[in-house]
Amino acid sequence: MKIDGGMLVTNMKQIPARVRELEEAGFDGCFTFEGPHEPFMPLVLAAEHSKLEIGTGLAIAFARTPMTVANLAHDLQQFSEGRFWLGLGSQIKPHIEARYSMPWGKPVARMKEFVRALRAIFANWNANEKLDFRGEFYTHTMMPPLFNPGPSTGGPPPIYLGGVGPKMTEAAGEVADGMLLHPFHTERSLEQVMLPNLQKGLSASKRELSDFTLCAQVLVVTGKNEAEFENARAMTRNQIAFYGSTPAYRSVLEAEGRGELQPELRQLTKSGRWHEMASLIDDDLLNRIAVVGTPGEVAESLHARYGSLAGRLAFASPFPLSQECSSEIISGLRSRMAPA
Repeated sequence: MKIDGGMLVTNMKQIPARVRELEEAGFDGCFTFEGPHEPFMPLVLAAEHSKLEIGTGLAIAFARTPMTVANLAHDLQQFSEGRFWLGLGSQIKPHIEARYSMPWGKPVARMKEFVRALRAIFANWNANEKLDFRGEFYTHTMMPPLFNPGPSTGGPPPIYLGGVGPKMTEAAGEVADGMLLHPFHTERSLEQVMLPNLQKGLSASKRELSDFTLCAQVLVVTGKNEAEFENARAMTRNQIAFYGSTPAYRSVLEAEGRGELQPELRQLTKSGRWHEMASLIDDDLLNRIAVVGTPGEVAESLHARYGSLAGRLAFASPFPLSQECSSEIISGLRSRMAPA
């Protein structure tokens, strides 16, 4: 299992120091996400100032076209000498239409086609196959030699899809090289909802789970002192409440018998009562979604939940863990995964 840490910087000038910190803590890779900042550009600095693997965890596919994403992914793969992985997600309709001003419709079919279009473009650049992709949403049939960047070091990057709902999870198993397991999940939702649907997609593509990389993104609540721990717990409650307000994520709450919480959270967002949402996330639900405890306890829980399942494990908390806590968790994980 490889272990990834979030970039979590607000200024690109902070990236060299941040990736050195992640390397010193023992992380194998780092990732960005599409939030207040663009997710691809920071990875250039991460690749330059570290030997970490780099990835988008995740970038919004529907805010872009397959060709623009292919160009970005190709250049990062080339510059990092094969250390890049491409994580993509769909986002939801209001964001795509009102924030990105891009078309929405049939998101699962669109995402599968987006990945297949990417593969056609990569095949043209890396294997000199004729570019002739014609789909319902995307068409790519022109690639003059002047615009062909040629093969990239390490070949095309692996493509990982994010998803929570049954259909998008199935799509990941059908067309992607791996899946970014959204941090808003529980052991029960993973077992009852996500893995069965992932297996459907893998079966459709005639593959096994062993042919696929499951990247578990996890919310971690810990700290080197009581104040740090309580701050982590409060920020994680807020994050869980935000995720829980999304209708597409209701299946996670339903798996825990808490489906009625989703419309309550949704109504608070519509009323602009954001500060009230975290109070609806009780300790039981917090502990079912996040991994909570001392660094040693967190390492033990992470190994129990994901040790035999995930190929990558990402600390996806909305705040950077201290280097001391990260090192202790990583050391504890590696000792548990080492052969007897």
